[in-house]
Amino acid sequence: MGWLMLKASIIGGSGYVGGELLRLLLGHPEIEVAQITSRQYAGSYVHQAHPNLRGTTTLKFSNVEDIQPCDVLFLALPHGMAAGEIEKWAAIGEYVVDCSADFRLTSPAAYEKWYGKPHLNPAWLEKFAYGLPELNRDAIRNTKYVSGVGCNATASNLALLPLARAGLIERVVIEVKVGSSEGGNKFSLATHHPERVNAVRSFAPTGHRHQAEILQAMGDIELHFSATAVELVRGVLCTAHLFLNKTITEKDVWKLFRSAYKDEPFIRIVKDKRGVYRYPEPKILAGTNFCDVGFELDADSNRLVVISAIDNLMKGAAGSAVQSMNLMLGLEETMGLTFVGLHPI
Repeated sequence: MGWLMLKASIIGGSGYVGGELLRLLLGHPEIEVAQITSRQYAGSYVHQAHPNLRGTTTLKFSNVEDIQPCDVLFLALPHGMAAGEIEKWAAIGEYVVDCSADFRLTSPAAYEKWYGKPHLNPAWLEKFAYGLPELNRDAIRNTKYVSGVGCNATASNLALLPLARAGLIERVVIEVKVGSSEGGNKFSLATHHPERVNAVRSFAPTGHRHQAEILQAMGDIELHFSATAVELVRGVLCTAHLFLNKTITEKDVWKLFRSAYKDEPFIRIVKDKRGVYRYPEPKILAGTNFCDVGFELDADSNRLVVISAIDNLMKGAAGSAVQSMNLMLGLEETMGLTFVGLHPI
């Protein structure tokens, strides 16, 4: 893109995803953060909302009304807010990445079914590419509009993708265990410390909205999905029980996963014979853009258990958004995203 830095701005930057976007973009070698907006924190330094960024920037939050044209505009608004004003945002940013659920689904009917109301701007659904590079890389490269991804859907899609592409899934039962940051930074009884601490709480045994993204990505499969909140801040652990339509060996599974992911910079196959970390675990992925995927074949049935782990705020949100931005702009896909996690943490 030349020596000139590209200008990126963030709308709705005081939440967790906005903070992660800012952290990533401040360290990106080709990006200058021009503005970040927040009605609550307007006029305050960004470290007032994101204390981890103290000393890294003198940037202050702007009022959304003061936003100026930029090369890339990230929307980190609550679900339902981007769709009604997408024409305005598209006039401000040459490229737009919307991190909400507003443009994840291609079908207006599917959106109404899963979100309980008609889409505010259905004509724009087909203009957005679903922002999971491992699934949709070519479409992302050839668009100016990218949607966000659901974190639970991301962990599930990356667990299922090699088997779905091979046409081996008869049905699948998925259980995801998720950290509290998935609910955002707005306070509620569910996130209140005395209510959340020590909890293992099923909050969506059926009907979770991220199912729509999985079905859209994986095609015509029988899918059953449940979500459980656990005492974790960051992370999604997906345990997918795949009932296969033919008998395969562990060697076959290895071939499928290696073929699908051998060139993917952010997917690691984790399947060791011994040790504490022989399967994927979200704890060691905190702050990274990696997705770890492992599996175990049930020798007594046609069941394959696939386990995947991500940081919900990174690979499940801001990390995939920046990865998609890199693709749209013709930059190296991994730029600004190559750091590894911490251990112990």
